[in-house]
Amino acid sequence: MKLILKDDVKGLGAMGSVVDVANGYGRNYLIPRNLAVEANPKNLKQFEHEKNIILTRAKKVRKSADDLAQRVSAITLSIEAQSGEEDKLFGSVTSMDIAEALSKQGVEIDKRKIVLEEPIKRLGTYSVAVRLHQNVSANVTVEVKKASSEAEA
Repeated sequence: MKLILKDDVKGLGAMGSVVDVANGYGRNYLIPRNLAVEANPKNLKQFEHEKNIILTRAKKVRKSADDLAQRVSAITLSIEAQSGEEDKLFGSVTSMDIAEALSKQGVEIDKRKIVLEEPIKRLGTYSVAVRLHQNVSANVTVEVKKASSEAEA
């Protein structure tokens, strides 16, 4: 099945590409999610007409991702966590914790865009990648500090 991608699809292609996919993948996933339309002559003609609009939108999205990348790179997050011996955490710092800390800084980022190989399980300073766009990523500095406990004896 030939489809015209209306948005970037990871592992398949960029916006505006004409791709050949399995019938079920196109009918059951791409088309219902408005990620693609069938590549028939009518849609091809209409897509050529809309291509400038889509390219303009893509440039705006890329520019906003670049601006957000600059903001994110300038942020240093400080996350407090309970820790025990040898600076091991009693839990872990996950992408959800990082996303919440970013939102407190005024930057809303989906936790799925935070690339964390594995949860952080020790105190220290880490550089965590954030994928903001297909070609734009930024690194945020995360400092994991020992939580100050009020019941220290």
